[in-house]
Amino acid sequence: MSEGWMDVAAQADLPADDVIAVRAGNREIALYAVDGEVFATDNICTHGHARLCDGFLEGTEIECPLHQGRFDIRTGKALCSPLTEDVRSFPVRIVDNRVWVQVE
Repeated sequence: MSEGWMDVAAQADLPADDVIAVRAGNREIALYAVDGEVFATDNICTHGHARLCDGFLEGTEIECPLHQGRFDIRTGKALCSPLTEDVRSFPVRIVDNRVWVQVE
């Protein structure tokens, strides 16, 4: 695998239509499994210091558990107030039923 790619989870460990937290080096990543696809973002909300894995996933939007701001999990785009900054998203690959995230 190319530089910067990290093996973070088995694909079977991802619950369908839900989010989990994983470690990628010293970074905590939120992994989302939606409609057969896997997406990855930083796990900390850009507005308040809340973990997105504790939020509510609806379709391709994650709602922060602290102030109910929502991000698009595909792009990290902030979708509503009180959010003013996007969350970082990361490329994802599935190789041999393992989830790989490019963090750098």
